[in-house]
Amino acid sequence: MSEVEIFRSEVKTWLADHCPPEMRMPITDDEICWGGRDFVFINNAQHSWLNDMAAKGWTVPAWPKAYGGGGLNGDEQKILAEELGHINARSPLQSFGISMLGPALLKYGSEQQKLLYLPQIARGEIRWCQGYSEPDAGSDLASVKTKGVDDGDDFIVSGQKVWTSYADQADWIFCLVRTEPDAPKHRGISFLLFDMKSKGVSTKPIKLISGSSPFCETFFDEVRVPKTNIIGGRGEGWTIAKYLLTHEREMIGSSDLLFGGDDVCGTARDAVGLNDDGQLDDAILRAEIGNFIVDEMAFDAHMDMTKGYMRAGNQLGARSAELKYLGTELNKTRQSLLMASGGANALTWEDAGNIVPQAPRAWLRSKGNSIEGGTSEIMLSILSKAILKMPS
Repeated sequence: MSEVEIFRSEVKTWLADHCPPEMRMPITDDEICWGGRDFVFINNAQHSWLNDMAAKGWTVPAWPKAYGGGGLNGDEQKILAEELGHINARSPLQSFGISMLGPALLKYGSEQQKLLYLPQIARGEIRWCQGYSEPDAGSDLASVKTKGVDDGDDFIVSGQKVWTSYADQADWIFCLVRTEPDAPKHRGISFLLFDMKSKGVSTKPIKLISGSSPFCETFFDEVRVPKTNIIGGRGEGWTIAKYLLTHEREMIGSSDLLFGGDDVCGTARDAVGLNDDGQLDDAILRAEIGNFIVDEMAFDAHMDMTKGYMRAGNQLGARSAELKYLGTELNKTRQSLLMASGGANALTWEDAGNIVPQAPRAWLRSKGNSIEGGTSEIMLSILSKAILKMPS
């Protein structure tokens, strides 16, 4: 047997021994494991699945073993992903620490910071939130006004962030803070980490039109942050922020929870029914669903190509804008089709046995996909300049 075949066999055996049956079924939003010091596991199986995967280094298989990862090469990462997919295994951990902060720490963090934070992220011990957007600094992110005043060994941080996802549930925040007030706006920002339980930190959930409140306003009232918690150097936060955004956009655009042609087809069959030829008894809806499925298959193929590109050691860079744009617009189409497929029953707001439970909420929430992490218009602007080399 080749080394690749041996590794695949070892993965199959390990997963058979360690992935509980409860972790081999579809997952709902309220069953996601976010980790963190206050996280409550839905059952013992979820807890053991996280612990076993973390001990193996497979919550972050590409990270070096010294930092809590699996140290797997590109081929091994692909095999692990394939074998997890074959048994429908749930992700053991969903974390902004893994998808966003971790890559930034690996590239810009000191060795001491890597050894301190990355293993905790890999084990799901810290739940992170992102302190980027402000009331007057959204698309123009470099205009952040949250300030950090130099005070010996600390910065005294004051200001406000907005649209801070899950800030009310997070343990720590990675935050853009203006520490160099006299420098040009792109050079005056530092990238700080601090505990959300620090004195002076408060949050207020923002209720969305969908009825949920994943976003928060976050306030800092003279929060004392040690200078040892700065990533990179003073005034280097914008460079780190841009790098992190490429990973955030890839995460948003490629989320496994965004897509699902099967659920669109199933919903339409139940609501509309089939004609004598076994086809969906609505030609227009049938054509729209067919177009969506083709687009979804094309996006999946594009994602596979992109993952191969990254496993070869390339940086995602501006390509993250492409994934973010395509993925979020595709999800908006999916949610619209679910509403159309469900007919009048899909308009039910409260759970009353409707064919598509919570469909209006998911449809409304999907509108935010093309805003968060950079609007679709900003993504197209990035693509035109960085990929297509079009004039400004």
